[in-house]
Amino acid sequence: MFARSAFADRMSSRQKMVLSVLACVFAAIVASPLRGVLDPANIVMLFLLTVLVVAVSLGRNPAVLAAVLSVLLFDVFFVPPHFSLAVSNLQYLVTFAVMLATALITGHLTATLKEQAADAERREQRTHALYEIASRLAGALNDGQVDEIVSQFVRSEFGGRCRLLLGEVATEVSADNAWYAGELARWVLESGQRQISREEGQVVYLPLKAPMRVRGVLVVQPGEEAALLEGDLALLDALASLVAIAVERLHYVEVAQHSEVEMATERLRSSILSALSHDLRTPLTVLVGLADSIFLIRPSLPEPALENARALRDQATRLAGLVANLLEMARLTAGSVTLRQEWQPLEEVVGSSLKLVGDALGRHRLRVELPRDLPLLRFDAVLIERVLCNLVENAAKYSPADGEIRISAALAGAFVDLAVSDEGAGFPVPESGQLFEMFVRGHSESATPGTGLGLAICRAIVDAHGGRMRVESPPSGGGRIVVSLPRGVPPVVEAEVA
Repeated sequence: MFARSAFADRMSSRQKMVLSVLACVFAAIVASPLRGVLDPANIVMLFLLTVLVVAVSLGRNPAVLAAVLSVLLFDVFFVPPHFSLAVSNLQYLVTFAVMLATALITGHLTATLKEQAADAERREQRTHALYEIASRLAGALNDGQVDEIVSQFVRSEFGGRCRLLLGEVATEVSADNAWYAGELARWVLESGQRQISREEGQVVYLPLKAPMRVRGVLVVQPGEEAALLEGDLALLDALASLVAIAVERLHYVEVAQHSEVEMATERLRSSILSALSHDLRTPLTVLVGLADSIFLIRPSLPEPALENARALRDQATRLAGLVANLLEMARLTAGSVTLRQEWQPLEEVVGSSLKLVGDALGRHRLRVELPRDLPLLRFDAVLIERVLCNLVENAAKYSPADGEIRISAALAGAFVDLAVSDEGAGFPVPESGQLFEMFVRGHSESATPGTGLGLAICRAIVDAHGGRMRVESPPSGGGRIVVSLPRGVPPVVEAEVA
């Protein structure tokens, strides 16, 4: 009922005022032949109807003009003496006042209802437009499709253009011929606040604030004839939110796909390693046995043959250890290892580990520093013992023969840090994060034998316990590997009642 006509929207304010005057004059012309037939009160109703029509069609200001002009025309043409502003009966002054007040109030209320109806229609159109673009963004498969969908929306709603700046693109300096400012886009990306530039036309910079972080910046430049109102800015904010959610969804889809590919690759690699290890284990066992049997006939063999047999046995034993490590790594990465976790003190597993690596320490000095107030931890003693043995053997292997190896523990929030330190050359900083990968070794690999599986097995065991590992190179020198195990809440044992 109160929807604004397209014809009235295209008219200027002056044209609306002229049309309002013509409407009042037309009402006076229509009522003139009825001057002797109708009472003045009925003629007043005709002018009020004219004001109402003007308010509905043209708006508030033309309605005010129509109200004032209607009172003047009624006074001149329908109140004696005619064709004069003079009034013979002072009661007509009350009529004029009531007529003017009624016309103004009617025009104001009608114009207000009209504006509210127009606002409701615009909100409905925007809601429908947002629903449509949300549906289209939900089906977007890549950032290019998102950019195309948003560009079409901006062209249809604002008659302008836009630019979608995602990730590092938003931090790049724009070209000299670009219609947006790269510096301003970078500021919006960092601050997460909307910004409007009016240097070369109106340009709006909208941060794409997703639930996790700001994903980029949407730059919108409306058409030359489009002036952005508050409702338009609200629409752009809603658009930016939808785009941010779509971009973040695509990001996590890509992350999930990448993770799935990595998992499939890891499963394939574990399967291959497991198959190869099983196939190699039997002939290696035979080879080690044959090398040992040679020593049983030692008196009948010359010394060069014994040296070759010893080298054969050592290399076969080393290869058998590599195969055993490959099998264990394959089982750990495949998730086929069942942890036998129990609440137990860390001191016990440290002591048992040091007994197992006694020969590997050689002339190294060993120092153990464990606080007395360490809580009970829930772990698989056999596997954690394997981790600690591996770390101590590595420390002995990559540090001076008479150096010190230090084992320490400390509380670290929700974790207990177990550290093994040595006086070796430390770790190469660029490669520190890769030392826990399979077949990756440090810079000393040419001088020290190894397979690059020890730390990978350690990390797999610690990860299975919900812990974490890291390497450090203290300023004082040497290297340190820290194993962080979760503390948890040990069970409470009630005292027995005597």
